[in-house]
Amino acid sequence: MQLHTPNAVLLAMLGCLFLASGTHHERAVISAERADAVRALEASYSERHDASALQQLAQAYVDAESPGLAVSAIGGAPVALRATPVVQHTYARALLDSGRAQDALVAEHRALDACASAAETGSPCETWLVASATRRADILAQLAILGVQDAQAHPEASAIAYHNATREARFAVR
Repeated sequence: MQLHTPNAVLLAMLGCLFLASGTHHERAVISAERADAVRALEASYSERHDASALQQLAQAYVDAESPGLAVSAIGGAPVALRATPVVQHTYARALLDSGRAQDALVAEHRALDACASAAETGSPCETWLVASATRRADILAQLAILGVQDAQAHPEASAIAYHNATREARFAVR
């Protein structure tokens, strides 16, 4: 009899907890307004496994606020596709949005190194890519100095890092 009372109380508490929790329905990982575009990009990447299709798909995942899907897509891609500068640049953004600023900095440096190598062989990266990767690498370096791993969890420190990385000095000649 002594053993039945605690078990009954525990069972009653679990029942109350179950009733209080309510029902939870599944939620789409990607919002309905972005789902069709992402689905088309997934089909495009499955048809032609090239860097452009992978980058567009990963960017669509990031834009749909699902950076984990972008990290997974790029992580599962062949090494030759992952190593391209534009894919590394998108990978860095996905890592940053996933709360992995240090890994994002490493990926951004890989993108810049790949651009430097491509410039030496006579096929340089596009200017926007070099400028964007350089700017983001500077901001990520400032986040590292401040010890911030998740920029979204620390908006004040992220703003300071952004300001420190993008400040400009101007001179007036009189």
